[in-house]
Amino acid sequence: MKAAGIVVEYNPFHNGHAYHVQQTRKKTEADCIIAVMSSSFTQRGEPAIVPKWQRASMALAGGVDLVVELPYPFAVQTAELFAHGAISILDALHCEQLCFGSEHGNIESFLQTAQRLIDEQESHNERVKHYMQQGMSYAKAYALALGDISRDALDISQPNNILGLHYVKAIREQRSRMKPETISRIVAHYHDETLPTNDQIASATSIRRFLQSGRAEDIMRYVPHITYETLQTYRMWHDWESYFPLLKYRLLTMEIDDIRRIAEVGEGIEHRLKRAIVHATSFHAFLSAVKTKRYTWTRLQRICTHILTNVTKKEMTQAIEQKRATYIRLLAMNDKGRAYLQTVKKRTALPLITNIKHIQHDPVYHIEKKATQAYLSVLPEPLLTEALRNEYATPPLR
Repeated sequence: MKAAGIVVEYNPFHNGHAYHVQQTRKKTEADCIIAVMSSSFTQRGEPAIVPKWQRASMALAGGVDLVVELPYPFAVQTAELFAHGAISILDALHCEQLCFGSEHGNIESFLQTAQRLIDEQESHNERVKHYMQQGMSYAKAYALALGDISRDALDISQPNNILGLHYVKAIREQRSRMKPETISRIVAHYHDETLPTNDQIASATSIRRFLQSGRAEDIMRYVPHITYETLQTYRMWHDWESYFPLLKYRLLTMEIDDIRRIAEVGEGIEHRLKRAIVHATSFHAFLSAVKTKRYTWTRLQRICTHILTNVTKKEMTQAIEQKRATYIRLLAMNDKGRAYLQTVKKRTALPLITNIKHIQHDPVYHIEKKATQAYLSVLPEPLLTEALRNEYATPPLR
């Protein structure tokens, strides 16, 4: 059997994601589509709108054959480390191809730019440092440095382009045999906050916005029926505002040195966080008060997520030291996914986990466990205790 991999968050699964799955199967002619999916928090440092089990179920209904987890130490990261974690899992599962959506839509540009980055790594790093010393954010400095080493460089101001570039770069750096492919995003842009009136594809950002503003019926035409039904059944839609009291408690009771030890905290931002939290009455107001030219909204959200989950620099360094996942947790599969696993399970480079009791003293899972507990902590009792029990007892969905 031939497998193709995709990297997803499904926050939530919508018609654009269904299109991606369909086009991946068509473009790669794969027998099995494997999705590596972020667990409880996303790459931009946001809580997933519903838990991973619900999103994995949406994925199966939407045409994915096998869903595996991208653990927190890679899921809530810069594009580079996010890509390395995802690629290491798909490679261990012997995927022959990777297919990602992008604004650019031409794989040759990704291949050329990724190779230029690898060849000019030292020069590029120096240029990044140069621009950051001028007060720019890492993302801005990275893009400008890339332009310096290649006039024909890919436009990485677009979020899916930058992720795609790092997928291709990670494939080459890990010496994976996976062949990368890309398809063009259609209609909706990643950051769009409005629902289009003349199409049935909208961004996940706009769908979440309408859900959380109490207009759930407006999203019906933009998501598969199973997504809408799942969202209506779960109803506890997670967002940062629901976690803000917990974040405020954490920051109010932490010493400056404690904040400084948290992953991604640096350059004195701990003082701004400590000052702003006293007066902030909402998460949005808090981040607005802390944001600077150098610290983007996304980076601040990731820092806040690390504070909420109590992930330190030391823990994160240990977990991502090799830039590779250490296990593969199976979340959901259909008959095709199960049949594919039977063909590769004796050849996988990483242990396949169906029961987390089998993970012992793993630095990646140590962080993932804390993140899951923090994510579920906004649930009222007895739902919280029940959700924690299910997290440790639920086998892969079928």
